[in-house]
Amino acid sequence: MRSAHRELQELIDEVCALLDAPATLEGRDFRLIAFGAHDSEDEGALDPVRTRSILRRGSTAAVRTWFEGFGITTARAPVRIPPEPSAGVRTGRLCLPVRHGGVVHGYIWLLDDGALALDDPRLTEAMAVARRAGALLAEEARVGARLGELLRALLAGHGEEGVAAGAELAEELGPVAEGPLALLAIAPWEVAHELPASPPGALALTALPGQRAGAAWALAALVRPAAARAVARRLGAGVGAGAGAGAGAERGAHAGVSAPRHAVAELPAAWPEALGAARAAGASDRFGPLAAWAEIGPYRLLSALPPRLPPDPAVLPLLRPEHRELAHTAEAFLDHAGQATRTAESLGIHRQTLYYRISRIEQLTGLDLNDGEDRLLLHLALKTAGW
Repeated sequence: MRSAHRELQELIDEVCALLDAPATLEGRDFRLIAFGAHDSEDEGALDPVRTRSILRRGSTAAVRTWFEGFGITTARAPVRIPPEPSAGVRTGRLCLPVRHGGVVHGYIWLLDDGALALDDPRLTEAMAVARRAGALLAEEARVGARLGELLRALLAGHGEEGVAAGAELAEELGPVAEGPLALLAIAPWEVAHELPASPPGALALTALPGQRAGAAWALAALVRPAAARAVARRLGAGVGAGAGAGAGAERGAHAGVSAPRHAVAELPAAWPEALGAARAAGASDRFGPLAAWAEIGPYRLLSALPPRLPPDPAVLPLLRPEHRELAHTAEAFLDHAGQATRTAESLGIHRQTLYYRISRIEQLTGLDLNDGEDRLLLHLALKTAGW
């Protein structure tokens, strides 16, 4: 059986041939789904909006606002949209709403210079194709919602409820359920009750409350490990709520991916790993916007600590706001294994300044930074404070 994506691509190719114009299909969130070949020798026709949509598989908020201002979300017939160079729309558009059951599921976009009349009979045929695309997208959404419900029940459920959800999810996934599979966590997730359209590579999406007291919600995506980075990028990890961000991503959201699993029943144990990796990505710049559980080292131990663990009394004076610079110096010194030259270079200070700060740190904490256990205590306490 052909995949829905293959069928949607064929429908766009059909529209391109029918109207002799380049076309793209985007979801209602302006996520690119399929696009037809552009044979024109006029490279200027490839305006920045279409180029961005194809290369980055999405549109900016400004472009969305411009297009939606013409009523495309409620339209049931083709809508002509004029150029707007300030928004990067150099060429006019025809928008064919992709609807099913009274709901808009996406849009077919055609570069248009006004030559195609709105009463052209070919547009009637193109709208029939759009309705077929709408039915496919509606079915995808239905299946995606069900998979998300099962994933949520598996990760949040207990006992028989979780087991039953896992068995049904495995059945729905078919051979894919044999793995390898991984869970991707994006946190914080701003909107707990709204999910974005599932991007390519995501097998299921759901939102769950954080597992620590007072923690924000997190988005969970079931993925193949190789697709984790692309899915995280498409869902907005590390890019915030601007262009290219997922619908619910907060600015500064980070992503973490669990270790691979080879059975759906193993996924509940993978979820704390994904959350811990996402927190590590937020705690240390060296991981970037996506951290893998297998690569976060000591942060794996920190993720097992009780929530809101109080600071060790010896380190508490160093964590006061007025000693922020000293705390940063101590962490850099310990991160560099106590090597003074490397530490001073990383901080941009003279070694004598570093030695003075270390003496102040020892005075405040009562710890001896020549002692291995004291170093371990200070290092863990500083990492925990930033955790």
